[in-house]
Amino acid sequence: MTHSLSHADELTIDTYAQILRSGGVVAFPTETVYGLGASAHQLEAVNKIFALKGRPADNPLIVHVSSYAMILEFAAVIPDSARILIQKFWPGPLTLVFEKKKSVLDAVTAGLTSVAVRMPEHELALALIDASGPLVAPSANKSGKPSPTRVSHVQEDFGNHIPVLDGGNCQIGLESTVLDVRKSPFVILRPGSVTASMIQEKTGLEVIDIAGIPDQIHHTPASPGLKYSHYAPEKPVRWMNSDECEGQLHDSTLYLTHSGDYTPVKDRVVNFNRDYTLMGQSLYDWFRRSDKLHSLDIAVQPFTESDSSTCQPALENRISKAISRHNEK
Repeated sequence: MTHSLSHADELTIDTYAQILRSGGVVAFPTETVYGLGASAHQLEAVNKIFALKGRPADNPLIVHVSSYAMILEFAAVIPDSARILIQKFWPGPLTLVFEKKKSVLDAVTAGLTSVAVRMPEHELALALIDASGPLVAPSANKSGKPSPTRVSHVQEDFGNHIPVLDGGNCQIGLESTVLDVRKSPFVILRPGSVTASMIQEKTGLEVIDIAGIPDQIHHTPASPGLKYSHYAPEKPVRWMNSDECEGQLHDSTLYLTHSGDYTPVKDRVVNFNRDYTLMGQSLYDWFRRSDKLHSLDIAVQPFTESDSSTCQPALENRISKAISRHNEK
């Protein structure tokens, strides 16, 4: 894949690629969130990711590639219908789960027979992968914290200990959709900005969305973001109650609303006015900002009308995960 980078960008990419090729770790931007990258072929490098994040070893990683040839290093079988998805949605925020080749490191897949792969839609990310080889890249945050969508978020969690390739703020702000393509019909394991209706509309393929249905989630899930409740700030997250939905708001609560019926108030009421794209871009940033505010908790307006053509299902999934984490404490 070709990239139109400036000379300065090319020098920066080469510097970070050298770190990755030598077994180091680099945080880099994607269109979804910042990833914590390491060579997918080096066990010691992969293990550094788990240690830095405090990530459970049974939580599989997503391999990030920049070419079709790189997919063949990991996927044992690529169904014809999956090739259609690659053609229509890559590069982009869609992760595909394949049967893995035996050569794939067990640490990458948490010992599973499957491997998750995606091609990010970000010029710097693709150039970095071109120069360094395929990377495992979970979100560049400490496990349990909200995913980072800005360089400052990465620095909040890791200080200056991790080199960060600065690509500005992430365009989408929510992790990729994860689609299991090993059997037909294909199954969405984690919702993201690519929805079942989008896939069906562009490809005609039947897709089932089981994301968020507890009975469907096994003890060894094939996708990150299923087994563990995270995406949460330190402040408790909850859904707005009926009184609050009718306008009786508390001074001690940060409100994230989306219907357009609430008057925005700086550092207290945020109204996305049905702009779910903006809400997706901003959710984790507000989660992180809340820890610096004087609010006691975060209340999010419930989604009473389903809009599966937007990232609303992904938003509801991430917010529910954040709520679950505090309920488990």
